[in-house]
Amino acid sequence: MPSRRELVAAAFALLLSQAAPARAEDSITLGLASPGPLADPVQVAVEEAKAQGLDVKIVEFSDWITPNVALANGDIDVNYYQHIPFLANANTARGMNLVSIGVGTSSKLGLYSKKYKSFAEIPDGATAAIANDPVNAGRGLVLLERAGLIKLKPDLDFKASVLDIVDNPRHLKIVQVVAQQLPRTLDDVDIAEGYAHLLKAYGADPNSALLFDPIQERYALQFVVKPGNPKIDLVKKFVAIYQTSPKVKQVLTDKFGDLIVPAW
Repeated sequence: MPSRRELVAAAFALLLSQAAPARAEDSITLGLASPGPLADPVQVAVEEAKAQGLDVKIVEFSDWITPNVALANGDIDVNYYQHIPFLANANTARGMNLVSIGVGTSSKLGLYSKKYKSFAEIPDGATAAIANDPVNAGRGLVLLERAGLIKLKPDLDFKASVLDIVDNPRHLKIVQVVAQQLPRTLDDVDIAEGYAHLLKAYGADPNSALLFDPIQERYALQFVVKPGNPKIDLVKKFVAIYQTSPKVKQVLTDKFGDLIVPAW
C-alpha cells in the first residue's frame, strides 16, 4: 500500500501536470490553505507577477497539515497560511526545517456567538468551540480566559491546552474543531473562536465578535519555503510584488478593514 508521502506526491504530480505549461525557470507553485477572501489579495499579486514575467500556480489545500508536507516533499515551492508559532510547532512535530522567507498579513482573532450578545449571558454548561491544532487552540483558551470564562495555569500563553484549565466556574464544555470549520459550529455551540477571513467566507459578520485578540506581530502569516529550493529567488520576487502592490493593500482594506492588515 502506498505511503502517505507517496500519495501526496502522486496527487501533486497529477495536479501540476494539468496546469498550463510554463518555463521552469520563471514559474513557482504556491500553496494556500485559506481559499476565499484571504486568497483574493494573493491572486492580485499573482496577476501582477504574471505581467512581470513570473508565472505563479496556486494550489489550494483543505487542511493545515498537507501544505507543509507538500513543501517538505518539494511538491510546491512556497506556502502561505501559517504564523511563526504554528510553523515552529509543525517543524518540531514532523521533523521538518521549513523557514519563513517573508511576512504577509496580521489578523485579529475573536470569540463569536450567534446566541448571546455578552459573556454575562453565557449559561452554566455552555459549549465553547476552539481550534484543534496546539497553537491556535491555545490562543482560543487565552481568549476564553480574558473573557472571564475560565482560568489557566499562569505564563503558558498560546502553549496552554485544555489540561491547563485550573478553574471553569461555568462548567464550559470545550470542543476542539478543525480551525477552518469553526464558523460552521456557531449554529450548534454557544461560543466559538473565529478568524475574520473564515467568518467572511461562510457569510458571517467578522466584526461581530464579543471579544477580539488584538493584532500581534508574532501571529502574522508567513511565506514559507524549504531551504535549498533553487527557486527561492523567484519566491522572493513574488513576495516583494505582494508587499509592494497598492492593489493588494486596497483589496485587504476593502474586504477586511482593520481586521486583517499588512504586517510588513
